[in-house]
Amino acid sequence: MSQDPRQFSAMFSIDVSADPRTENSNQSKIDANELIVTLLRQMLEGQKREITLLEEMSNHLSQGQKQRQQELNQWKEANPKLAQACRYATETLSKVQTQFLENITQDVFDNEESLGDSDFMLNEFVDRFGPRLAHLNGVLQVLSQLSAAPPAPVANPS
Repeated sequence: MSQDPRQFSAMFSIDVSADPRTENSNQSKIDANELIVTLLRQMLEGQKREITLLEEMSNHLSQGQKQRQQELNQWKEANPKLAQACRYATETLSKVQTQFLENITQDVFDNEESLGDSDFMLNEFVDRFGPRLAHLNGVLQVLSQLSAAPPAPVANPS
């Protein structure tokens, strides 16, 4: 058997012939470099397929988002006064939300020990603040999506 470094070692080949020293055995072994090149080509083709699939998925997902954004912009253009009112309502409710969050954090600070020690107090806290906070966040999200962009500042002609 030749000691050609390009051929696999015995660990990487299985010889099922009767005499491992025959010429057919040496010819049947695959060159390691050829094998590596073949595997790299297969990996490259797999990566190309993955990229194609990811691009298709990205396009598919972004189409829905683009359509929703286009419909929202059309609604804003069709209802400019209502979109502006939504913007002002969002600003006002954002201030209310900030105050509400301050109240929540103050209540947590004031009742720190009892909230940690008592399941009843924790449930009471969540029941008192949770639904209101969730609903307020939902309303703010809807209003902010429907609100018109703030008017662009007018540049001074200097």
